[in-house]
Amino acid sequence: MKKVTVSGKTVEEAVKQGLEKLEAQETEVHIRVLEEPQKGFFGLLGARPALVELERKPDPVREGLLFLRDVIDQMGIHASVEQEDRDGTICFHIHSAEAGVLIGKRGQTLDSLQYLVNLAANRQSEEYLRITLDAEGYRSRRKEALEVLAERLAEKAVRLKKEVRLEPMSAHERKMIHHTLQKNPRVTTYSDGKEPNRRIVVVPKQSAN
Repeated sequence: MKKVTVSGKTVEEAVKQGLEKLEAQETEVHIRVLEEPQKGFFGLLGARPALVELERKPDPVREGLLFLRDVIDQMGIHASVEQEDRDGTICFHIHSAEAGVLIGKRGQTLDSLQYLVNLAANRQSEEYLRITLDAEGYRSRRKEALEVLAERLAEKAVRLKKEVRLEPMSAHERKMIHHTLQKNPRVTTYSDGKEPNRRIVVVPKQSAN
């Protein structure tokens, strides 16, 4: 139940009844007073109660979760989703024997799902909420692999004394490469090309322009 219309002797009484019906707190609903209470003659005849409408505010986390589960079901994949609150960000962890299908090549399917889940979650939200998706720990494994790759290619650039170009990556993965090599005093990095073929270039400092 998302919306109820209730009456009461006072607006406060009607609101209280509506909250009980919705099983919600006052901060979780929009309240609209349709009719103020009116006293009748001698306080009796013609008296009219207050009439209020209460509508539950959209829950972006719930909307995103329902959307994700629906998409997974439509794909015919058996999976469970676990929610985690992490540093002000919500993460949906997907557990499935078919996680590879949801991850896709270099995480492209997972990134696309994450984008769509955020659209669904924030469609009616008053404040933007960021939701990340992970599947069987893919994100942390990929991060570690990119950090190792970055250092290895930095060594190669220094050894060969020339630029080394990486394969095209998403903006998120490029950011991880940049961040990793910021700590390396022997190289600099920049991004080159246009999406979806934008890539990192690692430059040894002695060859940098």
